[in-house]
Amino acid sequence: MYSVLVILAIVVAVLLIFIVLIQESKGGGLASSFASSNQIMGVRKTTDFVEKATWTLAGLLVMLSVMTRFFIPVGKDVDANVTNMTMPAPTVPAPAKNATAPAKAPAAPAQGTPAPAKAPVQQ
Repeated sequence: MYSVLVILAIVVAVLLIFIVLIQESKGGGLASSFASSNQIMGVRKTTDFVEKATWTLAGLLVMLSVMTRFFIPVGKDVDANVTNMTMPAPTVPAPAKNATAPAKAPAAPAQGTPAPAKAPVQQ
């Protein structure tokens, strides 16, 4: 529905632009050059039609704009996505299997562990 309202608003806006360009201004405007339409409907009738079309299209554009506001698609809150985001655990690559394994060195005692007690010397 949102897309339909936006397309209608664009069409109405373009029509409004053309109608405003056709209006007769103080300097004559484009309406004075349309002699054939003036002969059929008369000069005063053309001016009334253009003025009514302008007001109708302007009102329709306002109405479509307000209606479009109520049909805006609702997305998720960006802040909620950022605060609730969890980072995936890093993956450790598996060690490659070599045909020749390096010789193992004796393990050093970890820091903070007491050294093994020496056996008492017998005399």
